[in-house]
Amino acid sequence: MFDLHHKVAVVTGAGSGIGAAIATLFARHGARVVVLDRTDSAEATAGAIHDAGGEAMALRCDVSLADDVQRAFASIAHDRGGVDILVNNAGIAHVGTIETTTSDDLDRLYAVNVRGVFLCAREAVTLMLRKGHGVILNMASIASLIGLPDRFAYSMTKGAVLTMTRSIAVDYVKRGIRCNCICPARVHTPFVEGYLREHYPGREDEVRRALAAYQPIGRMCTPEEVAALALYLCSDEAAFITGQAYPIDGGVLVA
Repeated sequence: MFDLHHKVAVVTGAGSGIGAAIATLFARHGARVVVLDRTDSAEATAGAIHDAGGEAMALRCDVSLADDVQRAFASIAHDRGGVDILVNNAGIAHVGTIETTTSDDLDRLYAVNVRGVFLCAREAVTLMLRKGHGVILNMASIASLIGLPDRFAYSMTKGAVLTMTRSIAVDYVKRGIRCNCICPARVHTPFVEGYLREHYPGREDEVRRALAAYQPIGRMCTPEEVAALALYLCSDEAAFITGQAYPIDGGVLVA
């Protein structure tokens, strides 16, 4: 089950956290992984995959820039012959209400979380249509499904990811392309730890416990748990699933 051999899987924002976990797990299941990130962390993830016996190539790419995305996917088409799987994982966060969110904040989040998904999905769809098949998986959030306090701009962008997911699914269901999204609650990533150090110095443990307690199950999700769900949704075992939003939330939506 979950055999990805001979499939080219592109994972954005795969230099760390959820993206790195997805890229690593996909490679373990045989995928020829392409690690995209805007920093040299892409090389680190690809190197770790190589060291574990997997196949990966790293490309630096800022998903908010059309030229960067076009260059990256042209390189993938040339070196790998196309794309079978795209995981749109790259994203950034913001804390604030509509009163405390500036126009620059909104534009910055939109550029990565919405425009980045659009640009990568558009390039991937073009290549997938040549093959007659493909899978796109977008990283949304429970913020796509419920209101979260102090997450105005972030929730806006993740709501857009959800509707893009459904639009792609509807437009290409007859042409061999599936599209779904994952909606995590809080995931314990290096980003979270960096956020705690920056905004709550000396109170990291206290705030970390509060973040964990938000999930009724009593902890944050791990990147590896998100990766396991991503593996299923991108595998042939999920061939009958498209246009869906999958929460992985520790009970938040049912509490």
